[in-house]
Amino acid sequence: MTYKSYVLIPLFLCAQTQISAQTVSEESLDEVVVTDSRFKLKRENSGKTVIKISQQEIENNQGRTISELINTKSGIEINGSRSNAGQNLGVYIRGGRNRQVLVLIDGIQVSDPSQISGGYDFRLLNLNQIESIEIIKGAASTLYGSGAAAAVVNITTKAANAKKISAFISSSIGTNQTESDQNYNIADFNNSVAFSGTVNKFTYRAAFNNQFSDGLSAAISDTNEKDAYSKYGLDANLGYQFSTAFSLNVYGNLTDTKSDIDGYDASFNFVDTNDEFNSKQARVGLSSQFKYNKGSLNLNAAFSEYDREFVSTFPSLYKSKNLVLDVYNKYVFDDAFFTIIGLNVIENNATFTTDETFDITDPYANFVYVSDFGFHMNAGVRLNNHNAYGSHFIYNFNPSFTLKSNKGYTKFFGSYSTSFITPSLSHLYGNFGANPNLEPEENLTIEAGIAFKLNDNFRISGLFFNREEKNTVLWIDGGYLNAADLLHAKGVEIELKATLLEKLSIETNYTFVEYKEALARRIPKHKANVQLGYEVSKTTFASLSYQYTDDRFENSFVPNLESFSVLNFYISHSALKNKVTFFAGLDNLLNEAYEDIPGYATKGRNVRLGFNLTL
Repeated sequence: MTYKSYVLIPLFLCAQTQISAQTVSEESLDEVVVTDSRFKLKRENSGKTVIKISQQEIENNQGRTISELINTKSGIEINGSRSNAGQNLGVYIRGGRNRQVLVLIDGIQVSDPSQISGGYDFRLLNLNQIESIEIIKGAASTLYGSGAAAAVVNITTKAANAKKISAFISSSIGTNQTESDQNYNIADFNNSVAFSGTVNKFTYRAAFNNQFSDGLSAAISDTNEKDAYSKYGLDANLGYQFSTAFSLNVYGNLTDTKSDIDGYDASFNFVDTNDEFNSKQARVGLSSQFKYNKGSLNLNAAFSEYDREFVSTFPSLYKSKNLVLDVYNKYVFDDAFFTIIGLNVIENNATFTTDETFDITDPYANFVYVSDFGFHMNAGVRLNNHNAYGSHFIYNFNPSFTLKSNKGYTKFFGSYSTSFITPSLSHLYGNFGANPNLEPEENLTIEAGIAFKLNDNFRISGLFFNREEKNTVLWIDGGYLNAADLLHAKGVEIELKATLLEKLSIETNYTFVEYKEALARRIPKHKANVQLGYEVSKTTFASLSYQYTDDRFENSFVPNLESFSVLNFYISHSALKNKVTFFAGLDNLLNEAYEDIPGYATKGRNVRLGFNLTL
């Protein structure tokens, strides 16, 4: 069967993603993934479904946000990523919601304890300062704790440059308009600058970014009024290599955002009001590593504070803080048996009418076996100790078997995993519908799949998953309650990457997700992405991408959001020995009209232009 024959089937599924022929060719049999085990393992030896967004792919998505980029991957839907920049984001992966998706930054958990879901806001991050992103789909709670039931998104920030001093400058401008208001006014501005370097044993990195967007109303009902969004962020990272065995990094970041939002007037009609949403996040932390023969002792710790304020007819103020400590020992036996034993401590505090706190102390262990005859096993256990809910034992078994050939491999894999998800402080003690008697949610996830890779030019995978939810926290009749029945989220995912010709590549994925017992709010049953990338020359790259999103259920008042399709175009060109790159994008090329969230505006056809400069 030819490459064309393989590709014709998923082409009918459609898709959107940014990947160049260069990216595909770099994906060799030695490509490694980290997040599923915390060890660098060849993808062929990993039994998890891991999406890896490389630095090359990030460079081919200049001008986009992290949520826009992640939203192109299989099994993932991020509501609000196509709307006003100030719109709250709903993260849905394999049917799981924000509280079932754990976000890591450089390997350590991040979350806002005052959020209803206890999740993390992707808007606080700047894509220009990200080195890579790995997404594990499926349960990973034994290794990463409460919340890692449907997926883990591990974001790795850029390291310091090896030169004594280097600089990176990026700037872009663009339109920010709906389908019905195609005025082409410049209304979106993004700028960032970063300095980094290495001086003997000392490393440093400092970055600043700001964004301002205007021209787009939050509400569909008020197209004449524009809701502005502004953000600035500061990042700093200092490191010192005391010896070949011991290193230490300290870091800090600050993000401040301000959004004009539409709300409800006195009659509770969704209209333009002089409402604002202001959010500040400050985070400091350290990471250290002590290496010894065949192993290392690792320490990660971070402290975060969040201030969120709604200025409206119904004002509200939220303050929270979060302390995370993760210490673990890694050891390798004979390059075949990889072990991790660790302790993870989390303390969450949030202010509602009173200060509320809970803490979690989890010892855990994870083991990976990689044989020389194709069989591999990833298994782990964790004892979750919550000050209010007591102790809960969770576990994970993830076997896989790889059949190698001269030109590639065929891999069979499966997993059986349990997860424990504590209700958030907002669920228990918040200002709206709180219920201190909620029980924790328990998940059981089963998946099975197959992956096939041929040379460096072709990879396809498919899998089935089923997640059983017990005590699912739902909003029922004006408050939060545990679901009385078990819920089952199940689905199928198909992914393909291939080089069709020497300079032409394709990436495509298709996802089917459904809840057996209920309609899944804002989760499309069918979603598909396809993207063609073409290397016009060694310095010029272009892509055409397409995304299809199926009908989505909202609620009994808005039972159905219609399906829609979006076509995007992107081009970049490097000059001056790749020190400067110019890029341009044309999103929603056909100016499709659709609703991402009921009552809120979405982006129509928009243009952006920008450049990156490396010194």
